[in-house]
Amino acid sequence: MDKEHRSAAEIEAQIQAQIHAARDQIEATRARVNKRTGRDLAAATGIALLLGGVLLASLLWVKVLFMVFATVLIGFALYELASALRFAGRDVPRIPLVLLGSAILPITWFWGAAGMWWGTLGAIAGVAVVRVAELADARTRTGASAVFADITQGAFCIAYVAVLGAFTVQLTAQDGGQWWTLAMIIMTTVIDTGALAAGVLLGRHKLAPRISPGKTWEGLAGGAVLATAAGIALSVWMLGQEWWFGFILAALLVVSATVGDLAESIIKRDLGIKDIGSFLPGHGGFLDRLDSILPSSVVMMALFQVVHA
Repeated sequence: MDKEHRSAAEIEAQIQAQIHAARDQIEATRARVNKRTGRDLAAATGIALLLGGVLLASLLWVKVLFMVFATVLIGFALYELASALRFAGRDVPRIPLVLLGSAILPITWFWGAAGMWWGTLGAIAGVAVVRVAELADARTRTGASAVFADITQGAFCIAYVAVLGAFTVQLTAQDGGQWWTLAMIIMTTVIDTGALAAGVLLGRHKLAPRISPGKTWEGLAGGAVLATAAGIALSVWMLGQEWWFGFILAALLVVSATVGDLAESIIKRDLGIKDIGSFLPGHGGFLDRLDSILPSSVVMMALFQVVHA
């Protein structure tokens, strides 16, 4: 009986040891992947699915909800970028920047391109007025060159985040534009995923080592291959275009998404930070997830206008 008891105990101990070994192996593999990709993939996947679900609901249910959704995202991204600039020594008024910059999106939704540009000028002027008014407080009083730099940095935030974000709203507001917006987001996601997978598995040659050491030419090629396949499928089944339009779509968006990704990397490098924000586990901040979409929205809006001219 004692022998049987010892045998059962030994078997149980062996099973427990195998479970712990498997768990350690999984955690080690996850750590290697996270180190290679620079993010927690499990958390990143969960956040991506959540945001994707909200995005689909807003685009396919009631289009005006997308405007609300995009306005909230842009507001967070503006706050993140302004906070990062303040960390680097620039005194950019965050609350006015977020309120006035975010307002460009609903203005664009209701008044179109003209509203976008007038809203942009108003937002830049409003942030500038607030920064100048802050000089009345001795604690925020600096020289003329520093104030001018703060104002130009605020204008940059508005142009880079709010105006480019407003193009997604303008595109979605068009008749059938929600499908083009959805296709653009799918394409940028495919490009990012393909580049990440190919870079992890095959990456050897750095694309821009001084700007973003993790990006490789193999990753770019992997993203381009998947983007081409997705572009052909989306062109035929979602956008109502000929199959060859997928090659144009893929080529342009691979360039715009890569440029957007590298542009944000340059900003982070200049500011000396890893992520613009930390609101999203596994993703960094909102701007870290929007970097490829923002310039791609301009490209997609231009393609829409050419096709529907």
